[in-house]
Amino acid sequence: QVQLGESGGGLVQAGGSLRLSCAASGRTFSTYNMGWFRQAPGKEREFVAAISWSGGDTYYADSVKARFAISRDNAKNTVYLQMNSLKPEDTAVYYCSASWRPRITAQSYEYAYWGQGTQVTVSS
Repeated sequence: QVQLGESGGGLVQAGGSLRLSCAASGRTFSTYNMGWFRQAPGKEREFVAAISWSGGDTYYADSVKARFAISRDNAKNTVYLQMNSLKPEDTAVYYCSASWRPRITAQSYEYAYWGQGTQVTVSS
């Protein structure tokens, strides 16, 4: 089992940047594929980005491609989401998640573990 805790959210102006971190407990972090999802008020949770256990494969939602970058440091049990050129529509609670699946996936039901989320607010 793994426990996840996000940090790094906050208020930023449009065009700005934030880096989210997700710290994981447990010695098996390096065996999980990791994902970031987000949920805006009144909307369903949506996929943002995913990274394989080794860091060798990544996958992004079209809405964030070329603006966001997911990475991980298995020695620190941490996954990151670097967010650049932020837009007001990026405002949401951001969640990190861990998946046992052999391949990275954008499907939330394939992620077994979730953090509590961190709020990102982008002002126009």
